[in-house]
Amino acid sequence: MADLQKLREAILNGDAKTAAAATHAALGQNVPAIELIQKAMVPAMDEVGRRFECQDYFVPEVLLSARAMKAALEPLRPLLAASGAQPAGKVIIGTVKGDLHDIGKNLVAALLEGGGFEVIDLGVDVAPEKFIEAVQKTNANIVCLSALLTVTMLSMKTTIEGLRAAGLREQVKVLVGGAPVTRQFAEEIGADGYGENASAAVALARTCAQPATIG
Repeated sequence: MADLQKLREAILNGDAKTAAAATHAALGQNVPAIELIQKAMVPAMDEVGRRFECQDYFVPEVLLSARAMKAALEPLRPLLAASGAQPAGKVIIGTVKGDLHDIGKNLVAALLEGGGFEVIDLGVDVAPEKFIEAVQKTNANIVCLSALLTVTMLSMKTTIEGLRAAGLREQVKVLVGGAPVTRQFAEEIGADGYGENASAAVALARTCAQPATIG
């Protein structure tokens, strides 16, 4: 019987080499890829998020765990594609136009991917038009906007208005976050949700994840 605990611990410890080896060993024992994700990888990244929220883990630990998770996920991607397994949701994420900060965005992206989401990371200084284009190309159902500067927060509103003008607003849930962002601001600009930290953002994405089509 495969030792899924070893995979889970490797991700928690940020040990990419051991995580990859444990994944290959489990596959060699005919453990389904989806089982590895649901019983080891997602629980591990959930625990990473919990520890980060409790300040038992900090940014370096989270990023190391994310790297280990990606190393474990790599051999599973073709198997998942072949089996037709669907991700928890498809998320487009980026730091809005004029803002070059990416640590918070990277943490959220890592925890989302670890939580079973397909993540398209547009990077930093992302114009509203790029978010709109990405939604059109990928048919994503969640858009995550990050801002770390007060002066760039209004780009979140511009992006939401752009999605509405393009006829895409009903297709996606828009989640916002970042140091200067508040729940009140999220409501004022018409966002669907606000995450005060990375783990909260993942929990919110899970509640929002649902199939969407372009109407």
